[in-house]
Amino acid sequence: MENEQTRHVSVMLEEVMEYLRPQPGGHYIDGTLGGGGHTSVLLERSAPDGKVLGIDTDSKAQARVQARLSKEVAEGRLILSHGNFSDMERLAQEAQFTSVDGILLDLGFSSDQMDDPQRGFSFSADGPLDMRLSQDLSLTAADLVNNTGEEELADIFWRYGEERRSRQIARRIGRERQKRAITRTSQLAEIAAAGVPYKYGAIHPATRVFQALRIAVNQELESLETALPQMLSLLQAGGKQGRMVIIAFHSLEDRIVKEFLRREARDCLCPPRIPMCICGHKASLRILTNKPIVPGEQEVAANPRARSARVRAAEVLPKA
Repeated sequence: MENEQTRHVSVMLEEVMEYLRPQPGGHYIDGTLGGGGHTSVLLERSAPDGKVLGIDTDSKAQARVQARLSKEVAEGRLILSHGNFSDMERLAQEAQFTSVDGILLDLGFSSDQMDDPQRGFSFSADGPLDMRLSQDLSLTAADLVNNTGEEELADIFWRYGEERRSRQIARRIGRERQKRAITRTSQLAEIAAAGVPYKYGAIHPATRVFQALRIAVNQELESLETALPQMLSLLQAGGKQGRMVIIAFHSLEDRIVKEFLRREARDCLCPPRIPMCICGHKASLRILTNKPIVPGEQEVAANPRARSARVRAAEVLPKA
């Protein structure tokens, strides 16, 4: 099998396990299987009869994990499901995966994905401007760059990448694509970084543009907003004080997670001007991380891609 071995290093592994608290016989969902690092530890710590449902929209990632954890797959302890975590409830039902004790979402991209030039996620090596996590998606980053109006393109760079030079870069793309189509990562990186001094070790000037396009192509924020209520529903259905852990890697993701957890940890969502509660909302979660947990210096030194990771966790409250 092509590229069976993963190069990915799981981010904040012990912190994740501290909050998920895997127990023997427990049922856990890894909504972003990736390289399978978190999944393998969940299987190890829930042994001998615990189970994990591993979901991933990337068929190549799933194939690597299937080869790596073939024994657990054969034993029925690891159930692999191809799909997006935004369909988590449906995928769990199809897999007959019930009574869930914990759910993990690692929103980062694996090194196997980032380091493969053919995927087009990175500008460190030239490759096609693709950026699709799943080949089932029809729209590529090249489609967006070449066919989207300059104003809308600038909005994408600002909204998803918080890129201050969004309009300038969009205008430059507009001029360049009149000469020839922009189809390679090296082309886009050169356009996005033009005229900006770059010091080694600093964030590359094209980073935010690439982030924005990747988020837009894969509809990452929409998927996260759709998935969070499903995670809560699955944990509530288990009838236990199950836990959810989410690892975010940029402020847009982390803000969505923070606001969801804060809302679900409150008893009333009525505006302050209303003298008495009319919404009837009851707290369903207890937040376990008042502030996001960040990686230590040692982990960042060993794995620089962990530097922007932010872990938030919550526990489902028992129903009154």
